[in-house]
Amino acid sequence: MNTIDVDTLIDDPRTRVIVCCGSGGVGKTTTAAALALRAAERGRQTVVLTIDPARRLAQALGLRELGNHPRQVLLPGFEPKGELWAMMLDMRRTFDDMVRTHAGPERAEQLLANPFYQTISTSFSGTQEYMAMEKLGQLAATDSWDLIVVDTPPSRSALDFLDAPNRLSTALDGRMIRLLTGPAKAGGWGIRKVVTAGFSIFAKAVSTIIGGQLLTDASAFMQAFDSMFGGFRERARKTAELLRSDGTAFLVVAAPEPDALREASFFVDRLSAESMPLSGLVANRTHPVLADLSATAALSAAEKVESSAPLATAVLRLHADRVALANREDRLLARFTRAHPEVPIAGVPALPGDVHDIAGLREIGDRLASYETST
Repeated sequence: MNTIDVDTLIDDPRTRVIVCCGSGGVGKTTTAAALALRAAERGRQTVVLTIDPARRLAQALGLRELGNHPRQVLLPGFEPKGELWAMMLDMRRTFDDMVRTHAGPERAEQLLANPFYQTISTSFSGTQEYMAMEKLGQLAATDSWDLIVVDTPPSRSALDFLDAPNRLSTALDGRMIRLLTGPAKAGGWGIRKVVTAGFSIFAKAVSTIIGGQLLTDASAFMQAFDSMFGGFRERARKTAELLRSDGTAFLVVAAPEPDALREASFFVDRLSAESMPLSGLVANRTHPVLADLSATAALSAAEKVESSAPLATAVLRLHADRVALANREDRLLARFTRAHPEVPIAGVPALPGDVHDIAGLREIGDRLASYETST
């Protein structure tokens, strides 16, 4: 089994972006934070961009809260060789900031006040993924950090993160919206007067369903948005190029469970098909055996001492259960490796409790980096 040399990856100055992707609930956020912490302690100027709104990550980093702009992690006794900065994506604020930056003051205010904009900026399909891409592009453009670690939104597809800019811009530039908003541009005749007879029934039906006011808002939005549409796509293209470059490393994070590893296989296949720079699989919360004693031997010993040593009996039975769990996880990971022999793996043994401080993140980083010597 090939293993990921985590320290070589984060120490390499050519590694500029590490993207942690995977389905929800597998520990992407904590893995990203642990990698960023380890990189900073080894000398990198590091920023971690998280998508998870849970406050426990901020608490683990010693911060009261994380905002939409990076904050340096400064704590008594925490003296990394480099620097560690952290931020949590605020989807709406990122969209608002993008509008203010690229639309000009007057047009920006028109967009921000538009009810149609207020709807799509928080609930349009792909908005969160696109704003994560937008924020990554902003961080990379500043050259303030030499390593950016990204915790991506949980997605069914590994490439939702990459496809989002194209999907969002296609939707906003799509024929449906152009048909709905086009009439307002044609001399202000009004939506129903300009459409053809063949389209009027459709327009009336749509207006009935979603409301005529929303059509008017959409029309005004598209007129204001046109001025920044080219820049919208150009920035998305540049960020996509960054993610496909040799300086980016994708890590697929999964739990050692059948469903999670099936999802991981799907992620790996999609990344490989698109020739994305995949660095490996992180198997999170594994349960390695801590003593060289088989389950059969443990159960046999437990039977012999059951009446005289109840505590020892309980420990032996727990060990037997642990061996069975470890064997199950080993079989699942072996199955994944047979399907993807080219993909290196690193495992992170489960901790007794949740990570709630710098020490916990450091321990995860230590376990991740030492996996290669323990297998």
